[in-house]
Amino acid sequence: MRSYRLDAGTGLDGLRLDVSELPVPGPGEVLVEVRAASLSYREAMILEGRYVLPVRAGGIPLAEGVGVVSATGPDVAGPPVGARVVVAAFPRWQDGPFSLDVIDQIGGSLDGMLAEHVVLPSTALVEIPDDLADLTDAEAATLPVAGLTAWNALTGGRGIRRGDTVLTLGTGGVSLFAVQLATAMGARVIATTGNDARAGLLRELGADVVLNYRDTPDWPVAVRAATGGRGADLVVEVAGTLESSLTAVALGGEIAVVGFVGGRPGPTLDPVTIFTTGATLRPVAVGSRAQLVALVHAVGTHRIRPVLDQVFPFDDAPEAFRRYLGGTALGKVIITFAPNHERT
Repeated sequence: MRSYRLDAGTGLDGLRLDVSELPVPGPGEVLVEVRAASLSYREAMILEGRYVLPVRAGGIPLAEGVGVVSATGPDVAGPPVGARVVVAAFPRWQDGPFSLDVIDQIGGSLDGMLAEHVVLPSTALVEIPDDLADLTDAEAATLPVAGLTAWNALTGGRGIRRGDTVLTLGTGGVSLFAVQLATAMGARVIATTGNDARAGLLRELGADVVLNYRDTPDWPVAVRAATGGRGADLVVEVAGTLESSLTAVALGGEIAVVGFVGGRPGPTLDPVTIFTTGATLRPVAVGSRAQLVALVHAVGTHRIRPVLDQVFPFDDAPEAFRRYLGGTALGKVIITFAPNHERT
């Protein structure tokens, strides 16, 4: 079995090809033949040695992917052999709030999806139903991290109601999913981008208003103007711009804090601003298996097609990392294990 292994903090020089024996599933485990895996921002943090959760030395990277169950161990109750499945990034986080006792994660403290086969607990798997048969492996691979993070941001807190305004920032994988999902749930979406060429895609995905933050540096004022002074009911904060998001959020609204791809926010947040907005700041840690089940159902119900940038074969995995780390990808960067497979 071929896989790639990585030491955190070593950059791409630490990504190396490895050949080992085919793993054998034990009690409660399944062997999954991986079809496609997807890169996300956590990989950049791991490469740079600044990921916030534990990372196994010499582990197999990538937390999101799709595959087919090829064998099962004893005492397995779950998807049968032959089922196409996606994998929950936190295998023991089945439902409810996130806690430290379920912190072990695929592609971090546990081996990830950048391998031809992986052994996983059966409870980590979510079967892709027949009504999503037209979703390609490359598309399905984007659901367990980018898709699920966006779903959790939109539904895991106050939730959104039809007619609410959702503000998304940029055109990363989570933000693009958030535009699609929020639109499907009947929300009005305001999206920001620093690139006019990407505004068209945001509108195609459902954004009602697109603001270029380079042309409009005070974009929170523009958000308020577009909402009659009210502000956004929910902000999907991925950029590390909490101060601006607090200015843009509605009284009593919510900021789902996903990450800080644009850099860390300032050393302090004005407590008076937080108090006067009445907003809830809710950190989002991907999501539970139950939320992944709900996302898969929503993707099927609303016929959502994830946005892909480029698909690379397994042998070109380092090039896939370079494409993602270059910062110009629009949509998800995918590594496929079966380039000739009809669903890839």
